[in-house]
Amino acid sequence: MNTSQRTYDVAAYIWPAYTGDEPRTRMFWPEGGGEWETVRKATARFPGHQWPRRPLWGYQNEADPRVMEMQIDAAADHGVNVFIYDWYWYDDRPFLEQCLNEGFLKARNHDRMRFYLMWANHDANTLWDRRLSELDETVIWRGAVDRAQFERVGQRLIERYFRHPAYYTIDGKPVFMIYDLANLVRGLGGVEPTRDAFAWFRQAAVAAGLPGLHLQLTYWNPNALNLSGVDGGRLAGGPELVTRLGFDSLSHYQFCHFTDIDRDYATIMQDVVREWERIGAEFSIPYFPHVSVGWDNNPRFRNFRPGIVKDNTPEQIRKALELARDYADRHPSQPPLITINSWNEWTETSYLQPDDLYGYGYLEAVKATFRGDFTLGKD
Repeated sequence: MNTSQRTYDVAAYIWPAYTGDEPRTRMFWPEGGGEWETVRKATARFPGHQWPRRPLWGYQNEADPRVMEMQIDAAADHGVNVFIYDWYWYDDRPFLEQCLNEGFLKARNHDRMRFYLMWANHDANTLWDRRLSELDETVIWRGAVDRAQFERVGQRLIERYFRHPAYYTIDGKPVFMIYDLANLVRGLGGVEPTRDAFAWFRQAAVAAGLPGLHLQLTYWNPNALNLSGVDGGRLAGGPELVTRLGFDSLSHYQFCHFTDIDRDYATIMQDVVREWERIGAEFSIPYFPHVSVGWDNNPRFRNFRPGIVKDNTPEQIRKALELARDYADRHPSQPPLITINSWNEWTETSYLQPDDLYGYGYLEAVKATFRGDFTLGKD
């Protein structure tokens, strides 16, 4: 298999919770090492369950620039050239920024990659605390913000990140992804106030010397975009809403958001490809194909949680990445961006980082797809 001469932007999400002791994290992970605490305590739930898993690089502090220098080199050497950082704003202030600020941005080689932010503006509940995760409807912080908070968020992003030379842009405009559209609209008070807030955000970016702003939506499924309870439920989710709000592109975050993942990976991919094609046909803005490495969030729970992706071997991931590459090639008018979940979602069992099960197999799958012609596993 020879890849074309096209250069692809392969963007992996980063869950920034694998750090040292950071303010407010001990309420979820009291031992002080972030969510590595949960990974270390994970156990098998049934015969054949592929847990526990161990990171080959060890339980590293990803807010350490020396650690991130090694990870940046591994990512870039294997064809991952963009990190999408999950970014949080809770209780009137940022949360989990240390991984980006202290780790990636202080790494001496961060110019080998680019980064952009996905505002993970969902509510924070007890899911992250393994001791209380069975009560995952218990909200600790609300993710919705009002207009004053939205403007504080926007100014912080523009000042600290969007003008950074490593920030990922499309047509020169910094890309900013929003995870929970319904939560955003609820906080801002409706669709029209959200349109107005986006107009302010774009104007603020231009006033700061940027050519504009590229707003990207994390797409779930039509039901997930249903805004019943907002604006009297007059506007359902889907292409009409996305167009009305002025988004510039879409991608996904996880397969579990739109399909049954309790199946073999190859079967899941049949649904995924159909979803790509449906979105590409129904929406007037670019859809960037997404590949999830897997799903099994049992490490976060004391009792077994059903719904586990099966047979997500490096070879199956390579085939999925090839399909995503082919989708990008069939849409030459849009940037060749592909998103992957993820770089390090260990407690959801969806990561590219090497482990004691497949070694560097997932990274080799990325390299085999986007970097050259060689046999997977012989890198």
